[in-house]
Amino acid sequence: MRTVTSKDGTTIAFDQSGKGPALILVGGMFEQRALDSETSRLATFPLLARHFTVFHYDRRGRGDSTDTQPYALEREIEDIEALVNEAGGSAVLSGISSGAALAFEAAFALGSKVNGLGMYEPPYNDDDTARQAWKKFGKQLKETLAEGRRGDAVGLFMMLLGMPADHLEGMRQHPMWPMLEAVAPTMAYDVAAVGEDASIPTERAASLTARTLIMDGGATEFPFMHVTALALANAIPAAQHRTLDGQTHEVAAEALAPVLVEFFKS
Repeated sequence: MRTVTSKDGTTIAFDQSGKGPALILVGGMFEQRALDSETSRLATFPLLARHFTVFHYDRRGRGDSTDTQPYALEREIEDIEALVNEAGGSAVLSGISSGAALAFEAAFALGSKVNGLGMYEPPYNDDDTARQAWKKFGKQLKETLAEGRRGDAVGLFMMLLGMPADHLEGMRQHPMWPMLEAVAPTMAYDVAAVGEDASIPTERAASLTARTLIMDGGATEFPFMHVTALALANAIPAAQHRTLDGQTHEVAAEALAPVLVEFFKS
């Protein structure tokens, strides 16, 4: 493990592997280096290490990284900038789910420091019912966290994804649950990255200069992800779109890694 210090003094912990241009992996909701997640598996996938210097980091408030209040989305962008500077001043970013939304914001803010962007299933959605559900979730999350009810906050997100309320008690018995509860306050950070109503940021995307690959899974549980991917790909001037056959929202490293290598190395 190594660390960098962000602009506000927050310590950001990361692992570094491989050799070549810098690739920074940006995790989504709950993700951290110690979690057995799609981003963690991607970080150790040998193909990436043969082509890139891979940076896998704990977002602030998670794992071995510290946190500094008050939170603002700009602070997480500064965290990524600190990693980019550590890498020599430029990098490509790859994010999954809400991590893709954060990577998008960083690419937008950091300009020429980000020379490539990969986004897998960013959870924007222009459907009016979905936008209202996201706004309601954000409001309830804020209230629940303010009351210190971390487990209930995690439950809110599970139900947003479609889990029946009567299944939550069983989920609380899962060995992973304490780790989810521990980072529950950072769920608000993902809400900030995706936006208040999670609408697709097509207007802003039109001025993004980084070469961008927008991906979705051919077997995703969330069909709106395909619509979102196409909308972003059409809006971003230097964008390509790929649907990864057979992949769900939990994309396999062996499916994602070759696509990232092909795009970023071309």
